[in-house]
Amino acid sequence: MLQLKPMTETFSICQVPDYSQVNFESEFFFLAQTDEEKSLVCLSADVPANAIQADANWSAFRIEGILDFSLVGILSKLSGLLADQGIGLFAVSTYNTDYILTKTKDFKRALAVLKQAGYKVEER
Repeated sequence: MLQLKPMTETFSICQVPDYSQVNFESEFFFLAQTDEEKSLVCLSADVPANAIQADANWSAFRIEGILDFSLVGILSKLSGLLADQGIGLFAVSTYNTDYILTKTKDFKRALAVLKQAGYKVEER
C-alpha cells in the first residue's frame, strides 16, 4: 500500500492576475495557467498582495515515492475514500509526486480514513 507523508505547512489556493508577486524562493508553490485564469497554490504566509481571491486553511500530504505514469487509479481511490466521508480535496502534482490538500479542519479525519483503508501514514 502507498505511504502518505503529512506536511506541516498551511497552504492557500489563489487566483492571481499574474505571477509578478509570487515568492519564487519559497520551498513550496504550484502554478497553473490556462486561457481563462492563473492559479497559485502556496504557503499561506506567501499569498501575494495582488491575489484576486485566496482560499486559506488547506493542509497537505504527499504520496511518497516516485509514481510511474503507468500507475492508474491512485487519485481516484483516494478521492473516493475521502468523498465517501464528505471530505473534499484539491490535488496537484509534480513530475514525480502527487500532493493532496484538504481543508485543515478535515485533515486529521482524512488521514484517519486513509489509514483505516490500509494506507501507511507517517507521523508529522
